[in-house]
Amino acid sequence: MVYSQIKRMEPLNELSSSIKTAKLTDFDAWHGRIIVWLAAATAGLVVVLFAKGTEYAIELFFHMQRLHWWAPLIVTPLGGMLIVWITRKWFKGAAGSGIPQVMAALHQTNTENKYPTLVSLKLAIGKVFLGIGTLLAGFSAGREGPSVQVAASIMHTFRHFLPYGFSVQPKHLILAGGAAGISAAFNTPLAGIVFAIEELGRRFEQKTNGVIITAIVLSGLVAISLQGNYTYFGQLSVGIVDRKIILPVLFCGLICGILGGIFSRTLISASGQMKGRIGMLKQLHPLWWAGLCGLLVALLGVVSHGAAHGSGYATTQDILSGNVHNAWFYAPVKYLATIFTYLSGVPGGIFAPSLSIGAGIGHDLVPLFGHEYYNSAIIALCMAGFLAAVTQSPLTSFIIVMEMIDGHEMVISLMAITFIASIISKVFSKPLYATLADQQTGMTQKISHD
Repeated sequence: MVYSQIKRMEPLNELSSSIKTAKLTDFDAWHGRIIVWLAAATAGLVVVLFAKGTEYAIELFFHMQRLHWWAPLIVTPLGGMLIVWITRKWFKGAAGSGIPQVMAALHQTNTENKYPTLVSLKLAIGKVFLGIGTLLAGFSAGREGPSVQVAASIMHTFRHFLPYGFSVQPKHLILAGGAAGISAAFNTPLAGIVFAIEELGRRFEQKTNGVIITAIVLSGLVAISLQGNYTYFGQLSVGIVDRKIILPVLFCGLICGILGGIFSRTLISASGQMKGRIGMLKQLHPLWWAGLCGLLVALLGVVSHGAAHGSGYATTQDILSGNVHNAWFYAPVKYLATIFTYLSGVPGGIFAPSLSIGAGIGHDLVPLFGHEYYNSAIIALCMAGFLAAVTQSPLTSFIIVMEMIDGHEMVISLMAITFIASIISKVFSKPLYATLADQQTGMTQKISHD
């Protein structure tokens, strides 16, 4: 009798034990979870508002350019000088992409969990408004990299509200915020998870799994509720793809790997100590340097009828839809404009411009393969390949482009070209974001010593 009663109590005891293990009745645990959820939702909301702001800024710039073709020759240089002055005076750490800053914060040892020049609420605010200003001035930049720093900064700020002893550490919030930033910016949750593993963390601890996935899901839900379940460049139909795609994969992977590696090496070299008179100008007169870079972007815009400006989103959509037929110059113009933008020191990312450059490269390579191949398939391959070569993050690049593809036949092809381009890129350049993160770490340590 007693034995049977004990047996009946076992399921209840197991349930009680499971509840205690999961801390389902722990007030502090629920307090911490709610804070993480609020942080993720807030990060998603800000990233969406940032995206809307950049869209309006790009539209306003191109409206001005259509009215007065010469206006960018004034607006872009002066705008660059003003943005760099504001960045250097009040928002140090907001320049450039934002991904290297997040990586540097993740790999720094800081007992107080403070990274004022890498991630902070102040930097998030500055990054949003200065990022919008960068596109309003007509530079060639994206919002995806900045979204990583913005989301990571917001989630890290919420650490103040976590209960004492909560299992989630501040660095876990930075990692989760960075992943949520990519997820909300591209509306690709899977890419956010892979980006956290492949680029930001370089490792995936079990205790961060729940935080990262929760942040990605909640930020993604906020993005979808405000913008709809959209795809970044629209849905791309590639038709039937067979074994004849092997040659384009190999050739495009080679071209994208070489060009992307040179692109990445140029950014790394110019972000460090440049030699000669150009290096002296950049070091001693950063505002004049920003103005010079802005003037070069504006000149490229004049000769290309505006193709050098903005994130490249609209032009890429036109290329993918087949509405651009005589734009062989788009890829080289966008290539140079993005380099000059990054060198100027204004806040702005390279994800969207890299995808646009890849689309331009694909557009130029299509005639080499004849009419038996679908144009959109070649363009999609080059978009993934060039992004993978620049970032040396093949999985993230593959997934971002895969989300646009209407047809599972290209999944293997996209995976192949991203790995080929990434491997070839390593011959020409070190990993872009990791190298820039090391530079950020050195700059941060120098500031702290000073």
